[in-house]
Amino acid sequence: MRELVRSALPATERRGRRYAFSFSDLVVLRAARDLIEQQVPAARVARALASLCKQLPTDRPLSGLRIWADGVRVAVDDGSGCFDPETGQAVLDFEGSFEVAELERRTEKVTALTELADADSTEDRARVEFERALELEDDDPMAACTCYGRAIELDPGLVDAYVNLGRLAHEAGKPAEAVRLYRLALERTPDDAVVWFNLGLAVEDTGSGDMAARHYQKALELAPDFADAHYNLAAVCEKLDRSQDALRHYAAYKRLRS
Repeated sequence: MRELVRSALPATERRGRRYAFSFSDLVVLRAARDLIEQQVPAARVARALASLCKQLPTDRPLSGLRIWADGVRVAVDDGSGCFDPETGQAVLDFEGSFEVAELERRTEKVTALTELADADSTEDRARVEFERALELEDDDPMAACTCYGRAIELDPGLVDAYVNLGRLAHEAGKPAEAVRLYRLALERTPDDAVVWFNLGLAVEDTGSGDMAARHYQKALELAPDFADAHYNLAAVCEKLDRSQDALRHYAAYKRLRS
């Protein structure tokens, strides 16, 4: 849910460590929940809703729309017709069509197997395993972890596989394992602010506030406008009784989000 808010509703107001949702925000999040329950991948839901928010004029609330799933795609009915919010193209309502959904699922499976068979190099095979893991994340996280592991075996330099595997470990309640994987990623990309931020999140959940603060600070050195890093660092500083630092980073977060 936090990822959906960050990607689809980046302007959501925060009060302390909590979010303050408007009625339209709640409509969007309820639609997101319904779409995910219909097996639409969370990443696709987030992209579609974020795109929709950008397309709509400010005087037109999302609460006046019907958001639904057309197979595994997201579609919107604004009263004048249905369209795909990611592309803007008109779509027909084939909701509930088993034949279409089954055909698409079988086609994707055959395509994945064909890509793996056609891969010429070890790096290509690693990329195919990585892409397969992305598709599996929502429905079968354990299988996704297996695919990420195979991708790393094939290409130890595939940084995104370490990062995604670390995120899945963190989501599964294993922050120490996430820390290990993020550190492996940073050995290969030491200047990636997002990985330093993710490492800070995982370290914070292991109970090390001082270390988490250092990782958030490193993320900010690499990306001074990283709003979430300012916010998380402010919260950690508050716990560590560093009130002046906390106020400074809260102010930076508010400035970047305004």
